[in-house]
Amino acid sequence: MNVLPLSWFAIVRLGLVQTGLGAVVVLTTSTLNRVMVVELAMPAMLPGALVAIHYAWQAFRPAWGHGSDQGTRRTPWLVGGMAVLSSGGFLAACATALMASHAALGIALAIVAFCLIGAGVGAAGTTLLVLLAKRTDEQRRAAAGTIVWVMMIAGFIVTTATAGHLLDPFSPSRLVAVSGGVSLIAMLLTIIGVWGVEPRAVAAVVTSTALPATTSLRAAVREVWREKQARRFALFVFVSMLAYSAQDLILEPFAGVVFGYSPGATTQLSSVQHVGTLLGMTLVPVIGALYPRSRGHLQNWSVAGCLTSALALLALSAASLLGPSWPLRETVFALGLCNGAYAVAAIGSMMALVGAGSARREGVRMGIWGAAQAFAFGTGGFLGTLASDAAHALLREPPLAYASVFAVEAGLFVVAAMMAVWVHRAGTRPRADGTVLDVAKAAMVGG
Repeated sequence: MNVLPLSWFAIVRLGLVQTGLGAVVVLTTSTLNRVMVVELAMPAMLPGALVAIHYAWQAFRPAWGHGSDQGTRRTPWLVGGMAVLSSGGFLAACATALMASHAALGIALAIVAFCLIGAGVGAAGTTLLVLLAKRTDEQRRAAAGTIVWVMMIAGFIVTTATAGHLLDPFSPSRLVAVSGGVSLIAMLLTIIGVWGVEPRAVAAVVTSTALPATTSLRAAVREVWREKQARRFALFVFVSMLAYSAQDLILEPFAGVVFGYSPGATTQLSSVQHVGTLLGMTLVPVIGALYPRSRGHLQNWSVAGCLTSALALLALSAASLLGPSWPLRETVFALGLCNGAYAVAAIGSMMALVGAGSARREGVRMGIWGAAQAFAFGTGGFLGTLASDAAHALLREPPLAYASVFAVEAGLFVVAAMMAVWVHRAGTRPRADGTVLDVAKAAMVGG
């Protein structure tokens, strides 16, 4: 019995899971972060450490991917993971509100909440990507990954824009109510997204063709790590995502401190950034359709996206020094646009390369890359806030402190651009006629 690949409609429906996931996560990493730092006057390292905790839990992504490779049914992982995530997101908002009157108790509750968020994101996110990779035609994989990520960014945009309006005038009870509504909507989108996508008959076929249950996780991870391109891509993901995420937790506090933005205004500023990211992610496929020769050049898009992101961060550094006279919203939009171009190239590479190594290791391979991304986000978020606190302590001037941190992040993106070339060189192999075949490009164009 042949397993039918996912239709475009099924891919879009699965994207609703990522939309709900993004909606819960963006509220915890942007809005709650800003409330802790500005309204509650907590050190920036507190939300940085909490976000790092939630990313630390995602070190288990290879294990969840390995479980998927063994043939277990994935729908329960998706629904269960989203239930844990939604509960954690709501609990995090309650903890933040509690910090205003009982700081120690609120922080303790927040630690529990962010552990739930990390476990939920890791379980649902990894399983979703494995399902896409294993049930999508090779020619559609890159497009499927892009669709799902675009829908996640759409969740960011709708959530930050709507929450920005609902949170003004700000109050802790209003924050809890908005968070609860977002969590309920996320669960509803998840149920709609997975309904009927993975019938039990299909799960039985997948199980019958899976790896033997005796295959150990350690052996599977070791096998994938020996693949040169998979290993290099994991390192590229780590460095580039480190640069991508280091500004995530300081952008809203920066806008509040230097530009005097309110909580609602800074949340809407995040929405502007996500609109730019969405446009950047959709612009690359459009250019690929208009100019087919550019469709498979993932290396070029990766390098260009990283370098232009570095320029946008340098512009933010200048904005820190020049203050309210600088066009902040336009700069943040440009940063999102450049990040989107980089992200869609990285996603295209990931979906194209996930099946390029040893057979039936898609889940482990995706898990390793997901763990690298999570570790980078956790490290980047914490180091960004730590650098912000350190720069404030040493330089005594908030604008100068933020300018220095943004400049360092720009340098990381330059390093990531060089690594993008390094990754794709590992995927070339000589043909019989002496020419060189780019494996990733061939997978992208169906060659």
